[in-house]
Amino acid sequence: MYPFKIGVIPESFRVERFASLEKAASIGAKGVQVYATHDDFCAENLTADQKKAFLTRLQDLGLVVSALCGDFGKGFTDPELNKIYVERSKRVLDLALEFGTDVVTTHIGRVPDDDASDTYKIMQEACGELAAYADSLKAHFAVETGPEKAVVLKAFLDSLGSTGVAVNLDPANLTMCVGDDAVQAVYTLKDYIVHTHAKDGVMIVGEENRPWQELPLGQGDVDWPNYLKALNDIGYKGFLTIERECGDDPEADIRMAADFLRKLIG
Repeated sequence: MYPFKIGVIPESFRVERFASLEKAASIGAKGVQVYATHDDFCAENLTADQKKAFLTRLQDLGLVVSALCGDFGKGFTDPELNKIYVERSKRVLDLALEFGTDVVTTHIGRVPDDDASDTYKIMQEACGELAAYADSLKAHFAVETGPEKAVVLKAFLDSLGSTGVAVNLDPANLTMCVGDDAVQAVYTLKDYIVHTHAKDGVMIVGEENRPWQELPLGQGDVDWPNYLKALNDIGYKGFLTIERECGDDPEADIRMAADFLRKLIG
């Protein structure tokens, strides 16, 4: 038996927000990872009444916030945009703490292989500022894996000298986007993993336009039994947060994913 908790990204259900929370509870999820960067749920614009209503509904359904998604879709490779999005990211982390979690997930852009490149240094500066802010609050900005292999990401994180910028490990992204070993990635990134996604997929060799395909959990190339064993080996006790970004019937896929994980967790 493993100590993991099942979560879900409610936006994956593709229904209204409160309805998505009800669906999350109905599949037996214990937590939700909610986007806090756009539409009517932007960290900077939420009113006190909106926050209270959201937290009350969560409590009524027996749910907690596993993490907030603070991804603005820009990354941190542009020094001018960084001035804007670093500050906006801090506001998402402030909101996360109000919602009872110390994790904000995000994409930072692809970390270059060359640690002497200008882009690498630009990303270091932005992430260094985020790390310092997170450290001051005993919290984490968690980088979602996938654009680069785990060893490249680890070297970048090591260069920051902090766990304020940590890891949201998405095994499917590593498997289908860069052909990395998700099981080994757990051991490589063990000092930084604070949140994980439960997603699956395959890399399509020889396909240039779309060289990967996301699939329902258990139908892709992620080695789930050994991946979960690795997480247990490093002492991870957090969420396996189901994400489904495609498919004609996401609710059915999410329910199947929850059942799949429960069988493996024991």
